[in-house]
Order: sequence, then C-alpha cells, then structure tokens
Amino acid sequence: EAQLVESGGGFVQTGGSLRLSCEASGFNFGDYTIGWFRQGLGKEREEVSCISGRDGTRLYSDSVKGRFTISTDRAKKTVYLQMRNLKPEDTAVYYCAIDYEGLGVLAQVAFDFWGQGTQVIVYP
Repeated sequence: EAQLVESGGGFVQTGGSLRLSCEASGFNFGDYTIGWFRQGLGKEREEVSCISGRDGTRLYSDSVKGRFTISTDRAKKTVYLQMRNLKPEDTAVYYCAIDYEGLGVLAQVAFDFWGQGTQVIVYP
C-alpha cells in the first residue's frame, strides 16, 4: 500500500527553524515530482515547493523563497523541507504529495497522491 507520511511539525517561535520530512513507502520515487503544500486555518491550500525526480529542479513559491529548502534522500525515500526564519503566516498544516507523471510543476492539480499532513505553528 502506497503511503506518504509527514513528520517534523510542531511549535516554533518567530524566526526559528523546523525541518519537515515526507517518507514514502509502497513505491519508489523514480522520476516523480514530490511537492510540499500547506493550508492555514480558514485558508485555501497553497503551493510551497517541489523537487523534480528527473533532474532535481527545485521550485518555490514567492512566499517561502530564500527561507525554505527542499531536498531528497532517495535511499531513504524521504523528501525534506527545511524551513528557516519562520513567520506566523507560515502557520499551517503542511502536506507532501507526489506527481506520478513527473511534470515538475508547482501546481496542486498536477499531484496525484497526498499525505495526511503535519501541523506547524509559529508563535510571535
């Protein structure tokens, strides 16, 4: 059974850092694109970042560019999201997802399978 399991969320003060992990089981990354998304309370889900399994290209939303870094450990079948200089507006449930076609675009519609999410709360 295919699964994506996020972890690493928690409480952090403004300006702090967290590293989220997304571990895949039941399938190999292959040429898939893996993405991170988030949904704040009362807000629509939005794109955060993605990494292409074909060529390693990384994409970031403007709101996190320069603060977040996405990376992959293929041997561990895990994708990480290193988050630095966190702000209260980063508070959200963070989800990882996989695009089986490997399109390499940062758009929710391209992603086929989703994890359950991990909560990040950034307090002042």
